[in-house]
Amino acid sequence: MNTEVLPDLTVRVHSMTWEADGVLSLVLVDPQGRALPAWEPGAHLDLDLPGGAIRQYSLCGNPRDTGHYRIAVLREPVGRGGSALVHTSLRPGELVTIRGPRNHFALEPCPRYLFIAGGIGITPILAMVRQAERAGADWRLLYGGRSRASMAFTAELAAYGDKVVLAPQDEIGLLPLNDWLGVPEPGTRVYCCGPEALLAAVEQLCRAHWPTDALHVERFAPKPTGDVAAGEEQAFEVVCQTSGVRVDVKPDCSILETLRQAGLEVPSSCEEGICGTCETGVLEGVPDHRDSILSDAERAEGRTMFICVGRSLSPRLVLDR
Repeated sequence: MNTEVLPDLTVRVHSMTWEADGVLSLVLVDPQGRALPAWEPGAHLDLDLPGGAIRQYSLCGNPRDTGHYRIAVLREPVGRGGSALVHTSLRPGELVTIRGPRNHFALEPCPRYLFIAGGIGITPILAMVRQAERAGADWRLLYGGRSRASMAFTAELAAYGDKVVLAPQDEIGLLPLNDWLGVPEPGTRVYCCGPEALLAAVEQLCRAHWPTDALHVERFAPKPTGDVAAGEEQAFEVVCQTSGVRVDVKPDCSILETLRQAGLEVPSSCEEGICGTCETGVLEGVPDHRDSILSDAERAEGRTMFICVGRSLSPRLVLDR
């Protein structure tokens, strides 16, 4: 995990393209034509939108193309308004601020991959299949959506032939996950991105059949968790070793909010435990992880946490801030 604070970068919207029903891609470039920061498949950007909204979008272009970033945005009628701003307010030629790239969904080297994407979850997977193909790995992709018309980048994926299986729900029903995950394949890593129902089903199957480190997922919304009953949250002390700030975190306040109230500037974006902006190293204590990013192994290590949602299981946490 990377706790580096990433600077803001101003880019220009070079072009916008309809990739499917409701899916609009944006190509971003440096206004002076300079190379953009390097990235790897699985990375995302923070995009500052008109009115102060900040949203995260996966990079879905070619990492070897240092002159352009490409993202794709699904317009969500029941979302928080970020996608509507992209679709209705941004236009080619305008300048926008981005932050990143940041990667919590990195593609680990492996001889064999199984990719599963649902809807707009194809965006990080698109760059992954390109890299897997370039590396000569054995890979397959199962890609589902409501209909063919709603599934973005199918023309690009057609170049990979029968390695890609398209599964529109209105034609075949739900994704045949049991056929793909019912029997574990040795030496294979599974990468999945999509809506929560898909991720939960894939997690359940992999938990039952696959090695614990085989599955990697990325969420666009917080993972459902059991709510803590009122009065059950505990107060605890946080010590920031670098800055020397010491605070008492109350039951009704997050670590992030408490540190800000104490005058410590802490970058954040989603404040829901999904974007990774507020990642902080843990030097002492036992964090209570409530994010949707860390794997079970990373949680057990306890070396890092996301302080917008995470709390403490010990009376005292020492953080690397």
